Amino acid sequence: MIYWDHNAGTPLLPEVQALLRERLSLHGNASSVHQQGRRARARLEDARARVAASLGCEAREVSFVASGSEANALALFGVYRARAREGRREIVTSSVEHPSIGSVLEQLRREGALVHAVRPGVDGRVEPDALAAHLGESTAVCTLMAANNETGVLQPAEQLARLCRERGIPFHTDAVQLPGRVPVKFHALDADLLSLAGHKFGAPAGTAVLVARGEVSLTPLVPGHQEGGRKGGTVDVTGAEALALALELAQSRDVRTLQELRDAFEREVLRCVPTARVNGGGAPRLANTSNLRFEGADAEALLIALDLEGICVSTGAACASGSLKPSHVLLEMGLSREEARQSLRFSLGAETTKEDVKRVVSVLARAVG
Repeated sequence: MIYWDHNAGTPLLPEVQALLRERLSLHGNASSVHQQGRRARARLEDARARVAASLGCEAREVSFVASGSEANALALFGVYRARAREGRREIVTSSVEHPSIGSVLEQLRREGALVHAVRPGVDGRVEPDALAAHLGESTAVCTLMAANNETGVLQPAEQLARLCRERGIPFHTDAVQLPGRVPVKFHALDADLLSLAGHKFGAPAGTAVLVARGEVSLTPLVPGHQEGGRKGGTVDVTGAEALALALELAQSRDVRTLQELRDAFEREVLRCVPTARVNGGGAPRLANTSNLRFEGADAEALLIALDLEGICVSTGAACASGSLKPSHVLLEMGLSREEARQSLRFSLGAETTKEDVKRVVSVLARAVG
């Protein structure tokens, strides 16, 4: 099998599998005061310190949560509800965010929030000035993903973070797609809040972190004393250790080979299938991601044809699977509904080889024909 759906979820790294086999038999609640609890607490704080070192932030700024969606929800619900009490009820974002952001914003609209969602250009990239035009005294929070999960387009999160800081507005970025593809440094991004999900870089699903500057005030989704009061509930210590290890490995990875394989794949597809087009190809992108449109073809039919040949790809965000609607990201970039339904996402991984590229191109060209 050739697995090219890493933006949806990446296989467990061998080193992480080894750690899990070793640690899953350990037990103890990190909040207990007896020696078993203290051992669990030491392991948890060691994992927190390692995540902080990988991201270039302080350990106290790292909170372990259960998913990227939860990290996004805690960031947006938490900041908005805290600042809405002061009369700030506006949110600035883009129209191409991950569905987990969209779901939170829909709920906040019902709570009285005014959401300004700025569309990207035809290349999928949002202009910082277009977002900054909506920033003001009534802005509760601004959120912009660091990289799009469907097209791989890198968004100007760093520039927007600086504009928000100048105005005293909390800035959040969904950086879930970055580790292993683009180095992530929290304070270099100048964000106030940053979300990561372990299953995107070789840790188990169900592991994630929200990084939040110490001065950021958050109303917790689940009240409790754990994680500095930001999230109640017993923390998965082994999951935190697995995420810390996977993040260290992802941050040290050289992605140049991965990008060379992605570029070779696109060149060969465009040579063999003249009707193919790259969505978002005019903007900087993640090293592993290619979103291709095949004029006159049906993406779901192509996906099934590839799957029958043992090749796993996607038509868009895994969190939106089961929906018959075309990708909202591609529609916001100016594609028609028909064109969006002609598009597939190919997201390569660390184990991808030149032979994989040749096989996928061969099968794809035949299937499109």
